[in-house]
Amino acid sequence: MTPTPPPLRIHLSPPDVGPTERDLLLAAFDSNWIAPLGPHVDGFEDELAAWLHAAGGRQGDPWHAVALSSGTAGLHLALLDLGVGPGDEVVTSTFTFAATANAITYVGAAPVFVDVDPATWQMDPDLVAEAVAARVAAGRPPAAVLTVDLYGIAADHDAIRAVCEPHGIPIIEDAAEALGTVVHGRAAGTLGDVGVFSFNGNKIITTSGGGMVVTPDADRADRLRFLATQARDPAPHYQHSVVGYNYRLSNLLAAVGRGQLASLDAKVARRQAVNAHYRERLGALPGVSFLTPPAGTSWNSWLTCMVVDPTAFGADHDRIRAALRALGIEARPLWKPMHLQPVFAEAEVLDRGIAAALFADGICLPSGSSLVDDDVDEIADVVAAQVGAGIASDPRAD
Repeated sequence: MTPTPPPLRIHLSPPDVGPTERDLLLAAFDSNWIAPLGPHVDGFEDELAAWLHAAGGRQGDPWHAVALSSGTAGLHLALLDLGVGPGDEVVTSTFTFAATANAITYVGAAPVFVDVDPATWQMDPDLVAEAVAARVAAGRPPAAVLTVDLYGIAADHDAIRAVCEPHGIPIIEDAAEALGTVVHGRAAGTLGDVGVFSFNGNKIITTSGGGMVVTPDADRADRLRFLATQARDPAPHYQHSVVGYNYRLSNLLAAVGRGQLASLDAKVARRQAVNAHYRERLGALPGVSFLTPPAGTSWNSWLTCMVVDPTAFGADHDRIRAALRALGIEARPLWKPMHLQPVFAEAEVLDRGIAAALFADGICLPSGSSLVDDDVDEIADVVAAQVGAGIASDPRAD
């Protein structure tokens, strides 16, 4: 009988909260602003927009933020506002979490998946160009390109924008994992026409559940806010001229978000230190390679991800994860590509096998900002021991 593994004591990316968040939450509770909306929602929106502007909004534009119940809600509303609907196609990365693709289906459109660059793991601009060119030639350009800033590293938006702009194709940036990343002086989330963040419990800052959609267009922000609040027309009674959604963030959760945002820079710095520690301990092992951001990127290091090549005297990632789990330590495979998911088996994909290979050999290590150095050393010791066992058991080691 297989023994039951112990309860998890080190999680992959747990919430990192403290007394500031507690004080703000209790103050919001005591104020009786319990229902969605309230002063903390307004404050959270203003403070995130200010952070993005200070970090470098695209071309110095002021940005506007709309706080929502989830990042998925932000993707859905962004697609709706851009007029994406039934019969349309949206080009996006196959290497992502399901929410990216799911939101496309919510509006009745079809995802067209593209593979990723082997160096950065971000969607390949050449394949985006190929997908766009084929559809332009057929007289039906994609309704949008939905980029993904995977594991906190931004997609190559300059190259993708060069493909999209001549055809008037808007870009939605799924920056759910990338808050705190800055590329050549521009904040992730501000690299497209609309950006979306997630504040799920595993993200770099959290509101338990929640998200934010951001845009430099004040009118668009007003439309998104309107749609997210059940599309209530300005009237003394409840009147609705279009279908709306119950997507706004609660005032209580926004209070937590304000406390989290105040320590964003410190959380980024700690995750960067955790990533550097792993690289120092494990980077020289045979068959081990780490996800590395391109030059000019200050990466939030949301998750430390590595590939373990079992053909290079290494241990496969399944054995590493099992060894960690036996000690109550969580680790996960990389995202399973969308075109390999049963629900999207019929979707079109421009595939070079890169995302599939990364999924086959990749692993995410615990990366939270609350990790201490002793935790990282313990995890690194387990990984090193498993790789060492793989070397010892490999006949080429003789």
